[in-house]
Order: sequence, then structure tokens, then C-alpha cells
Amino acid sequence: MKLGDVARHVGGEIAGDPDIDVRGAAGIHDAGEGDVTFLADRKHLEACAASRASGVVVKQLVPEIGKPQIIVSNPLYAFAKLLELFHVKPALPTGISDSAFVSPQARIGKDVSIHAFAVVSDNAVLGDRTIVHPGAFIGSGAVVGEECTIYPHVTILERVTIGNRVIIHSGAVLGSDGFGYVFEGGRHYKIPQVGTVVVEDDVEIGANTTIDRATTGRTVIGKGTKIDNLVQIGHNVKIGEHSIIVAQVGIGGSTEMGSHVVLGGQVGIADHAILDDGCMVGAKGGVMGHLPKGIYSGGPAIPHREWLKASALFARLPELYKKIRELEEKLSGMEKEAE
Repeated sequence: MKLGDVARHVGGEIAGDPDIDVRGAAGIHDAGEGDVTFLADRKHLEACAASRASGVVVKQLVPEIGKPQIIVSNPLYAFAKLLELFHVKPALPTGISDSAFVSPQARIGKDVSIHAFAVVSDNAVLGDRTIVHPGAFIGSGAVVGEECTIYPHVTILERVTIGNRVIIHSGAVLGSDGFGYVFEGGRHYKIPQVGTVVVEDDVEIGANTTIDRATTGRTVIGKGTKIDNLVQIGHNVKIGEHSIIVAQVGIGGSTEMGSHVVLGGQVGIADHAILDDGCMVGAKGGVMGHLPKGIYSGGPAIPHREWLKASALFARLPELYKKIRELEEKLSGMEKEAE
């Protein structure tokens, strides 16, 4: 492929020789001759200029690079499309493995791949071109949409509904019981969890993430939301569209999150919290109650600017404590002199 063809593929404008041969896409430090890389931040300018890449995707022309460039509005997005072009091959349907178990009552769409030791239970539905990898379990009455990828050892329990183009990584569990008990007679009595989980279109769910079914009703993951590894989502949680949830987040039951919410790593959210559209919570933040749109940090979470000021003061606490003790001693001495 020529560099000019690459530019047309990403809708960019080329600056330099369009006839250079291109065979792949790679990061700045990994790129070799024939590769296209990208520059999204000028702090990597020196490394980009020293790279062996044959072309660079940029937001605006950067003469210092000294290489042919493809100018686009979003270099990282264009680079993602190039990785798909050069390195992601469409999966060919393989049909149903002889060592998989598929219930005769299941409904299987066209060009579906079900690999060895996967289980598809009674009345489950798999949409067209969906791939179920080895060891995955699809429970009775579960519905998985079209063009989904269910990686090894994923568990989708009964009556869970998955939309189209959803990716679920290894070890994830969808539809396990919510954590619900009532204390009576000196013991914890289990509240039956009879609801379900609904995952809308274009969601990605990371490895070993767990999403609990609702006590009654639905736990909902809105379309386009991306969930990292090792996330716990409690029963009856509602997550809006196109949100980002980073690793090791825990979300308590009945929490309601709007769309375009971003949660940093290890954020904890108490049950029944409400986060408005566009909220951002920094890593290890603790959320209770209602957060209007804004950026928050700390536990309990406060506006990020206030948290920065508090953090600066926290670092000075030993010094401030020493000064307070000195002032107390001086005041004590003045009181004794006055007496």
C-alpha cells in the first residue's frame, strides 16, 4: 500500500511523497521502515524525528519531524483505524465445534462460531456472526446479539441480554446474584435476586469483571460504555451511554450514572449514589450521594481544585503542627508571666 492510499483511508491530507510503500502501523519506538506512526503530543517530537518510520500521522504539519506526514483532526483515532487496517483480520466463521454443547432449544444465527467446550443452554439466542470462545457459558434464556465476541470462560447467566457488537473478555461474569440480605432472627436471610442484566450495543467488558443481576428489574450498561478489568458492578446499577470505567472500580447497588461519565482506577461508589452526565472522578475517589457534572477527587470526593489545595496542605501538616505547638508554648509562657 502507498502512503497516499493510507491518507485516503483515514481521510487525511498528505504532506510529502505519496508513493512511499507502507506495510504496517506501529508506535514511535517500535516503528521501522515501511511503518506509519503518529504524534499526538509534542513532548514526543524528538523521538518521532529519530524514529525509522516512513510516515507520521499528525494534527498539523510539523516540519521538525523531517518525514512525510498525514494531517488529520485526531491522530490517535486515525492510528487506531490503521492498526485495524494492517493488523486486525476479520474472523472467518468456524461453525459449531463437535466438543461444544448447544441445546437443541437454542436459536443460533448465521455464521456463528462456537468453540470447544462452550455451553449454550436451553432457549438461549446467539445473533449472526457472533463468536463464543472455548469454555464460555451461555445460560438458559440469555440473548446475545450480532457480531459479539465472547472470550474464553465468560459466564453469561440465565435471562441476561447482550446487545450487538459487544466484546466480553475472559473470566467476566454477567448475571450473578446481587449482594442482598435481610437480618432476621440473628442471621442474614438471602433476598432472592430475580431481575436481570441488560448490556446495550457496542459495550466492551474487561477480564474478570462482574455485573450483578438486579434484585427485581434490570441492571443496565448503556451503549458504547467501556469497562476495564476487575470491575464490580452491583445490582440495579444504571450506567449511561459512552462512559469509561477503569480497573478495580466498585459500584454499589442502585447507583445511577449518567452518560459520558469517567471513573478512574479503584474508585469506590456507595450504593444509591447519583452521578450526573459528564462527571469525572479521579483514581481512588470515594463517592457518596449526588455529584453534579464536574471533576472530583479524594474520598469522600470533592471538587478536584479543592482536593489539590487540600493535598498541598496535607503535605505541610507536620510543619504546621510544629508551628502550632510553638505558638501554644509561647502563649502558655505569656499566660504564666501575666499571672
